Amino acid sequence: MKGYIQLYTGNGKGKTTAAIGLALRAAGAGKRVFIAQFVKGMHYAEIDALKHFPQIELKQYGLECFIVNKPNRDDIDAAWKGLEQVLKIIAENKTDVLILDEICIALHYHLFDVEEITALLKSKPDSMEIVMTGRYAPDELYEIADLVTEMKEIKHYYNQGVEARKGIEF
Repeated sequence: MKGYIQLYTGNGKGKTTAAIGLALRAAGAGKRVFIAQFVKGMHYAEIDALKHFPQIELKQYGLECFIVNKPNRDDIDAAWKGLEQVLKIIAENKTDVLILDEICIALHYHLFDVEEITALLKSKPDSMEIVMTGRYAPDELYEIADLVTEMKEIKHYYNQGVEARKGIEF
């Protein structure tokens, strides 16, 4: 079966959630899934949930949240460790579905160059599905993706002061 490149972007909620939903569907069909979470280093409930699915492996390549600041050398090194792991997975064709969670945020904060990511995407095996998530997707990712979904925020309870809730937002 041919694999495609998918992009979930935009300022609305649900990009990672959609990607994890796809991961569960793929696991249910017997496919192997690798999720590389860039930028994220906090503990999210999906980490615990996905432990029940041996076909899904999730690794985080982020430290503390730097989104309100600038990334430092350790943030950049963590992201590069993830990118090197992803390149190895692609080269060795070790998964059926590869999810690059928050790759767009990593690009937005210049943890790597968009040319490095487009080269990575062009090197994927024909059968591998790759899903990218994150706000601020550069035009180059729109162009290379076979499917683009833009999540648009219409209304959000954050604007009424509701903080992130365990099991819903993290």
